[in-house]
Amino acid sequence: MRVLGMISGTSHDAIDTAVVALRVQDGVLEAEVCRTAAVGYEPGLRARLARALPPGRVGMAEVCRLDTEIGRAFADAAAEAVAAAGPVELVCSHGQTFYHWVEDGTVRGTLQLGQPAWIAERLGVPVVADLRARDIAAGGQGAPLVSYPDALLLAGLPGRPGALNLGGIANLTTGGRTPLAYDTGPANALLDAVTSAATGRPYDEDGRLAATGTVHQGLLADLLAEPYYRLPPPKSTGKELFHGGYPAPFLARWPGLATPDVLRTLVALTARTAADAVRRHGLDTLLVSGGGVRNPPLMAELARELPGVRVAPSDEVGLPADAKEAVAFAVLGWHTAHGLPSTLPSCTGASGPRVLGTVVPGAPGASLPPPLPQPPHGLRILR
Repeated sequence: MRVLGMISGTSHDAIDTAVVALRVQDGVLEAEVCRTAAVGYEPGLRARLARALPPGRVGMAEVCRLDTEIGRAFADAAAEAVAAAGPVELVCSHGQTFYHWVEDGTVRGTLQLGQPAWIAERLGVPVVADLRARDIAAGGQGAPLVSYPDALLLAGLPGRPGALNLGGIANLTTGGRTPLAYDTGPANALLDAVTSAATGRPYDEDGRLAATGTVHQGLLADLLAEPYYRLPPPKSTGKELFHGGYPAPFLARWPGLATPDVLRTLVALTARTAADAVRRHGLDTLLVSGGGVRNPPLMAELARELPGVRVAPSDEVGLPADAKEAVAFAVLGWHTAHGLPSTLPSCTGASGPRVLGTVVPGAPGASLPPPLPQPPHGLRILR
């Protein structure tokens, strides 16, 4: 079955797509990644989305417009993927997270924008969407949902492996009989916010500014005092906490810091909080994905923090680091299409495994495959 996975992450810079051919062989789900791409938002739409995200406030009229326009942007990206890689039988669209409602460590709700009907109308195939809500209704965090594909992949690797995704927010999945997964803290979200405010550029390309800076130990200590880091898993976070205005009160305590020093300190923050989690679980291999892989100072800092751990991009096992989440959502959509659960209660805290998402029908005759009796026990990326 050919599935198109789609997501725009916490950095809200582009729509990531992955066309993946999936089949079960001897109980293992084999995945051939046929094509990946990142389609940038139109600048005006991205600017409006940035203004609407926390701590911004907009009315319901703008929420409706954004839902429609993001949905159309996803439909355009889906059409581009199909034109380049050939037809698909299913789309799984995460959309764009707009708000993740957390109170006292409990997730109360979540909202993703990007009306999936636009994709179904454009391609004529079923679309799985709104994947987080069912896990939250079952008492889970609804995140990180990539933990299920991660766990399937890690099950086939030796030692004590883990998977770290460095998107806007960093999340870790551990392997083993009882996998754990949670958001460890910010990754690109704060780096991008500081870079944008200081330079007008959306991000620090290749970590060049950060590479010229020095860690400010006082600022780092202040940042590490954030209570979130001490919460036990399962836990999740987002721009509701680590938003563009988050660094301001910390920087006010240390006036006059140069932008490169601030960025270098934020790199150290991300590496330290992620490495603390890796050490806590005794991992010996760390497969890293997300935009942070392309930030040399961040990857170097991770390696320094974890001298006994082999740190490598997920490309090493055939999973494109830049499109890991899009591939993961293709896997989640495949499970939903076959009536299979794709959550792990040990990772999200839900009361049990759940079949995720809602299905928007495609054109007449575009049906889902028959249910499968049991889920695969592993994931192999074909190369």
